[in-house]
Amino acid sequence: MKKLIQSILVAMVCARAVTAEEAELKLAVPGALEDAGFMQFLVPRFSLKTSIRIARVPEGDVAQMKFGTSGTPVFEGLGQIWHLTHDGDARAQRFEDWLLSDIGLRTIESFAMADGSGFTTPSVEAEVAEETVFLGDPQLGETISLQKCGRCHVINDSNRMKGMGSTPSFALMRTFEDWETRFATFHELKPHPSFTQIEGVSEAFDPARPPPIVPVTMTLGDLDAILAYVAGIEPADLGAPLQFQ
Repeated sequence: MKKLIQSILVAMVCARAVTAEEAELKLAVPGALEDAGFMQFLVPRFSLKTSIRIARVPEGDVAQMKFGTSGTPVFEGLGQIWHLTHDGDARAQRFEDWLLSDIGLRTIESFAMADGSGFTTPSVEAEVAEETVFLGDPQLGETISLQKCGRCHVINDSNRMKGMGSTPSFALMRTFEDWETRFATFHELKPHPSFTQIEGVSEAFDPARPPPIVPVTMTLGDLDAILAYVAGIEPADLGAPLQFQ
């Protein structure tokens, strides 16, 4: 009986040790952040709010989280933007979310070094959108669109009375933010796979399940031409947004 009690006590002690170890996250901190005193200021405040323990270790040590130049930008200071990466641990994700939250940002900005400088929200440079260049022939694309797609969609004024009312016109689809993706992958979007074949891309129809309508067949070159044509279509004017009172 005495040995049994001792075994139970040993198991309890080991369980506590494992729990304590699991409860502590390691954060690799570059020397510049540590020397600035910022980590001593920041980390305890997060732990106080969440009861999640974080142990700071030198840069390069094995850790679940680290500050550096890659990952999620979380604050700016000492002449650079600092990023956080982690291994996906739910507690590490909570730390990242806290840094990006209003309370986290206020905490970051409330720190000041001896010279009065500190840390701020990371500045984000505006990304310059690259203009997509379509290599297809737009005139050929119009012809193919009328031939292949015109039985269901209104392509332009030349077939405005021949499309199906339940399908959107090309001009309407041109208003979609992801119109390029929709047109480039239309053969994968329902209901097209059941009757559309792109040469060298689509799988052959099952002989036991023939297409419900006359198949639409085209090449990747035809698809490039359609994309070039659609790129030049004026998006439909949908009018001003509805006003509610």
